[in-house]
Amino acid sequence: MVLTRTRGIEARGGHSRRQFAHVYNSIITIENLLLTWEKFLRGKRHKKDVIKFQDEFATNITSLYTDLKNKTYVHGPYSAFNISDPKPRNIHKATVRDRLLHHLIYKEPYAHFHERFIFDSYSCRKYKGTHRALDRFKYFAGKVSKNHTCTCYVLKCDIKKFFASVDHAVLMKILERHIADPDIRELIRNVISSFHTTAPGIGLPLGNLTSQLLVNVYMHEFDMYLKQELKVKYYLRYADDFAILSESREYLENILPKLHTFLNKKLHLTLHEHKVYIKTYGSGVDFLGWVHFPHHRQIRTTTKRKVIRMMRGYPKRETVSSYRGLLKHGNTYGLQKKLGIIAS
Repeated sequence: MVLTRTRGIEARGGHSRRQFAHVYNSIITIENLLLTWEKFLRGKRHKKDVIKFQDEFATNITSLYTDLKNKTYVHGPYSAFNISDPKPRNIHKATVRDRLLHHLIYKEPYAHFHERFIFDSYSCRKYKGTHRALDRFKYFAGKVSKNHTCTCYVLKCDIKKFFASVDHAVLMKILERHIADPDIRELIRNVISSFHTTAPGIGLPLGNLTSQLLVNVYMHEFDMYLKQELKVKYYLRYADDFAILSESREYLENILPKLHTFLNKKLHLTLHEHKVYIKTYGSGVDFLGWVHFPHHRQIRTTTKRKVIRMMRGYPKRETVSSYRGLLKHGNTYGLQKKLGIIAS
């Protein structure tokens, strides 16, 4: 069954009137900070900055609590570094103190927003993720093509410099509709305004836990436009990557200018001019690192090269397990055999 309906009042054409119920003082308690710290520590206990914070833990946690209680908290600076995943990305890392706060203010609002997001939004959500999005794409393609007996067209889109283009003022207006407590809104504003890219008030940092939730909140406006206004049935999104499937190329060509207009006027975002196209499913559609065909799925060339590079020499056991898990989601027997991941 294709799940395209949304929940509550939102599904009837408006935004839900039920706002985030928590109040500021119930979130910033010492008990909540300690519980959040235990979750934050997972997988980070041996990091130098975490060890340093923990060396004076009582002082640091009390200082953070006092600043929050007195509403004098100010977000600190970021350290920047580059990664290739597989394309170059600029990551901004906050201090341990600030990252602990990110975890604190992420925890409660996540549940509120998660149940409002459309079913086919797959980025940074529990029980979702890349692999479920890939399977959903395959399912949609099977439905549109009537089990591969007719042509399925795919409109594939990508937003240009997505994180770097998020407008703080637009984001805060969206959050104001959902979060009643002004102190919680001000704390989130503090985090949002701690970073900018091209100009003050523009951009969210890659690396913040809060950014993962906030970009989904931002793009939920677009999701609802497609579902409620345009009545698009076969649509799925992973962060700024999204696809619409249809048996009609003309339908997709007609809908594309509307997507441009909404993103530009309402969210101040722009579709990437080199990453928007309409293709047939049968010719192969590049989506989320894989090229999709009616009867198989092959790994994208750039991803394949990265896997080969990372598996040279004597890779760590965790690396082997990670890539074995990745490669099992497509037709990669030859590559796995070449890398020695499976027996000859």
